[in-house]
Amino acid sequence: MSEAVTHSSTAPVAHSELLASLDPLLREWLPRQRWFAGKGRPVTGFSLVAATELLPPTSQLGLLHLLVRAHQPITPTQGALPHPSDCYQLLIGVREALPPRLAPALIGHVEEGPLAGRTVYEALYDPRPADVLLEALRAQARIGELRFEHDPGQEFRDDLVPRLVTSEQSNSSIVYGDTFILKLLRRIVPGINPDLELPLVLSRQGCARVPEPVAWMVAELGEETYTLGVLQPFVQGATDGWELALRELAKGEDFGAEARALGRATAEVHTALARALPTVTLGHAQMKPLVDGMTQRLDAAVQAVPALRPYAPGLRTAFEALAGLTAEGATWTAQRIHGDLHLGQCLRSPSGEWSLIDFEGEPSKPLAERRMPQPPARDIAGMLRSFDYAAHSHRPLVPGWADTCRAAYCTGYAEVAGLDPRTDPVLLRAYETDKAVYEVLYEARHRPDWLPVPLSAVRRLAADATAP
Repeated sequence: MSEAVTHSSTAPVAHSELLASLDPLLREWLPRQRWFAGKGRPVTGFSLVAATELLPPTSQLGLLHLLVRAHQPITPTQGALPHPSDCYQLLIGVREALPPRLAPALIGHVEEGPLAGRTVYEALYDPRPADVLLEALRAQARIGELRFEHDPGQEFRDDLVPRLVTSEQSNSSIVYGDTFILKLLRRIVPGINPDLELPLVLSRQGCARVPEPVAWMVAELGEETYTLGVLQPFVQGATDGWELALRELAKGEDFGAEARALGRATAEVHTALARALPTVTLGHAQMKPLVDGMTQRLDAAVQAVPALRPYAPGLRTAFEALAGLTAEGATWTAQRIHGDLHLGQCLRSPSGEWSLIDFEGEPSKPLAERRMPQPPARDIAGMLRSFDYAAHSHRPLVPGWADTCRAAYCTGYAEVAGLDPRTDPVLLRAYETDKAVYEVLYEARHRPDWLPVPLSAVRRLAADATAP
C-alpha cells in the first residue's frame, strides 16, 4: 500500500490540510503516549493512511478516526527495516474548548487549517465519543473504510456507561458498564491480528479460558484489512496474575495452588489451539534459523550490556545444546500459541477461574512472525520467567517461592496436556535463556534498577547446561 494514498469517508475537511494543521501538535503529544513504540527517536513527519469522520469536526463535538504513519530516523542498531515508520490508530476529539474534566486528554489548540481555533484531544477520555464506537458496533455500521461487526447472537444494552482504563501500555481499553471491554489496538499493521483471530478460534472450540469476542472493528484499505479493536466480556472483579502474585507474596501466602491452576489453563488453551489450527513438525531445517536467531540476539545483547559478557559463554551452551539435538535428528511439534505469556496476561475471576488475555503477541515483531506456529515451550518459558520476576519484586526475597511456582505450573500443565514441559529440558532452557537475554536488554535500556532480576536468572542459566 502506498503511503501517498489517502483513504477517507466523504467529508468536507481537506485531509492534506488537516494533517498539516495537526502535525506540530502530534509531534509533541504522540511520543509522550505509553503506547508509542518509537521512543528515543524524533518524529520527522507524518503521512495519512486513512481518515474517517465519525462526528463532523465542524459541529459542537467532532470525532475523527485517523490512521497516521509516524516517520522516524533509523538508528544504527535497527539496521534495515522493511517499514521505517509505524502506523497508529488515533481517535481525535474536536471541541471549541475542553471542560476541566477532559484536561488530561488535551492534545493542543489548532492554529491553522480546517480546524483553526478549535481544540483537539484524546477522544477516549470523553464518554460521548466512546459511546459512538459502541453504537457503531451495535449497528454493524460501515463508515468510510471502517467496518463494525458483532456476533449475531449478541445483544447490546444502551445504558452502558463508558470509562477509559488508564493503566494500558501498548494499547487502550474502554470498559462499558462492567459488561464489555473494548481493546483498541494502537500500532496498526495490515492483516488479521491474533488478538481477534485466536480468541475467535478458541470460542468456536468451546474453550472457556479466553473471553469470547462479541464484536470487532476493522479498516478495509484497498486489498488490505487492518484489525482495529476487539470487544469482549468484562470479567468483573477479576485480578490479573501479576497483582495477585504480589498480593500473596506480601501476605506470605503460598502461590503454588494458583500456579498449578494457571498451568492447567495454559494447557487447555494450547490443546484447543492445536486441535483447531494446523500443527507442523520442526526438524533441522526449521530449527536452525530459530537457534541462529537466539544466538544473534545474545551476541547483540552482550555488545549492548557489558554486565552480560561474563555469562555469555555459559548462555551460549543453551543454544548449542539445542542445535546439537536438531543435528542428531530430534524434532518438535509447533502450533499457534499465545506468544507473549506472563502473569500480567492472565485474569483470575472471583470464582477462582483463570483466563488468558491479550493474544496480540509481541507488538515489536512482524505480524507474519507472530502468526507462525511455535513450540508451546515458548509460552511456558515466558510464564516461568514471570514467576521469577514476581519473586524478585518483593523484599525481602522469599527463598524458594519462584521454584515452587515454576514446579507447580509445570505439574498443572502436564495434568492437562499429558506431557510435562520439564521432560524436554534442552528446549525449555533455550527458550528461557532467550527470554532472560531479552529481559536484560530491556531493563538496561528502560529500568536499570530492575537489571539484577534477569541477571540473577542469567547466572543460573549460564551455570546449568542441562536443566531449566
